[in-house]
Amino acid sequence: MTDPIADYLTRIRNAYLAGKKVVEIPASNMKMAITKILCEKGYILSYKLVDGTPYNTIKIALKYHPETKAAAIKSIVRVSSPGLRKYADVANMPRVLNGLGIAILSTSKGVITDKEAKDLNVGGEVICYVY
Repeated sequence: MTDPIADYLTRIRNAYLAGKKVVEIPASNMKMAITKILCEKGYILSYKLVDGTPYNTIKIALKYHPETKAAAIKSIVRVSSPGLRKYADVANMPRVLNGLGIAILSTSKGVITDKEAKDLNVGGEVICYVY
């Protein structure tokens, strides 16, 4: 696998399309940071790191609307890839859906959202867009 972050995002996207309640993903520090942001911003219900013998996994409880059963995440898109990195400075910070969505960035201050990056006055690599 050449792009584990794209695999992570695709597993979440496919689980939502299939109507699953829980999805398991191989763990890494970057994936844990992205999952933490998704949970804080209300895109997923909860997550748990499960220790396994061959490798650790992240169990993510997906969030749906209680009445319409619509997924909380409409779109989750990988922006920067291993072959073509996309960077943004503070002046050119991306706005997702005119501020309704979030962009997740990897900066010198850690993995944060676009709004937090503006507040901290740092730029970085744009990992993905979520709305």
